[in-house]
Amino acid sequence: MKEETPIQHVVHGTSSLGERAADNLAKYAGSWTFITAFMVFLVIWMSVNVYAWINVWDPYPFILLNLVLSCIAALQAPIILMSQNRQAEKDRRKVEYDYRVNRKSEKMIEEILNKVKGIEKKKS
Repeated sequence: MKEETPIQHVVHGTSSLGERAADNLAKYAGSWTFITAFMVFLVIWMSVNVYAWINVWDPYPFILLNLVLSCIAALQAPIILMSQNRQAEKDRRKVEYDYRVNRKSEKMIEEILNKVKGIEKKKS
């Protein structure tokens, strides 16, 4: 098993099932695969209803289709926002971690410079 580095733990941490699901949905819903599949679905829905002669369940102007699209958008938008909020939190934690590492490095460099200056003074 691969050990996590401190930054991986800070950025990734642990996430709940809902958080992982939101991330995966946002990743899929923002892909060309989803857009293409959804466009194909819409074309099929409209074609079947325009050219069907018997049992047309959603005749033009496709009110049921509009309802389905509105429901999908109403559910998808908050889930994507949850994923974006999680990503923003990860970014914030990463920036804080980077800041702490940079401050520690700065202090160590200052200590080294002070030691070098002390060595130079002893040589003079």
